[in-house]
Amino acid sequence: MSTLRRFTQLDVFTAQPLRGNPLAVVHDADGLGDAEMAAFARWTNLSETTFLLPPTDAGADYRVRIFTPGGELPFAGHPTLGSCAAWLAAGGQPRTPGVVVQQCGVGLVRVKQDGTRLAFAAPPLRRTGEVEAGLRRLVATALRVPDDLIQRLVWVDNGPGWMAALLPDAASVLALQPDFAAMQSLKLGVVGPHPAGSECAFEVRAFVPALAVPEDPVTGSLNAGLAQWLIGEGLAPERYVAAQGAALGRAGRVHVARAGGDIWIGGDVVTVVQGQVAL
Repeated sequence: MSTLRRFTQLDVFTAQPLRGNPLAVVHDADGLGDAEMAAFARWTNLSETTFLLPPTDAGADYRVRIFTPGGELPFAGHPTLGSCAAWLAAGGQPRTPGVVVQQCGVGLVRVKQDGTRLAFAAPPLRRTGEVEAGLRRLVATALRVPDDLIQRLVWVDNGPGWMAALLPDAASVLALQPDFAAMQSLKLGVVGPHPAGSECAFEVRAFVPALAVPEDPVTGSLNAGLAQWLIGEGLAPERYVAAQGAALGRAGRVHVARAGGDIWIGGDVVTVVQGQVAL
């Protein structure tokens, strides 16, 4: 028998509703099984749907499970910020004032409250280094670009399996018209710099067709991996803003900063829908 549970739908990485990446959050998700969570995520058909649960780790404030229409993820960025915002708005009180600790598939993730904006500490990369030649050829084919347009192709995997292609400029990123069938199971991010003096330092796009998300509007986990790579290699300043979503009619803004030995990925979150869901 279905139970009425609190439900919130938010827009993440934007201060203006309908311009970021939407997230569905089911509160008080105790008692829901894997199949029910997966079915609801397919039904919402958003890039991610999350379910809030009591933590099983004594160091966490809450636990979250993150589902795409195609399956569960151990970590994702916009669901981290959105779930935290929903948990706080529903009356959640962190053990440590100003810092929320989220438990998810990659372990514990810290989320700090910086005024009205939330930011999570980028989890460590699980896989780094240049991508092998065979995959590079596949990426060039999937992006429909000549191989020499890809300046670098590296792993920036912090759980979901991201690799990242660096193109010469933001215009090249925005011009992409990928072949999603050729992309197969790749989880591919693409980044290129905007001209000096622009509002944003980089343009980012994210492609995950295997999880029924051909292009994700704004992607926190990818931007976290990109920041660790770009800042770590001196390809980006220690503080910058990345744009994502323009190709989908969105205007996502991801605020990146290195501070205290961590790289923080921040963004605004706005609530769009509140109510109940029968699950």
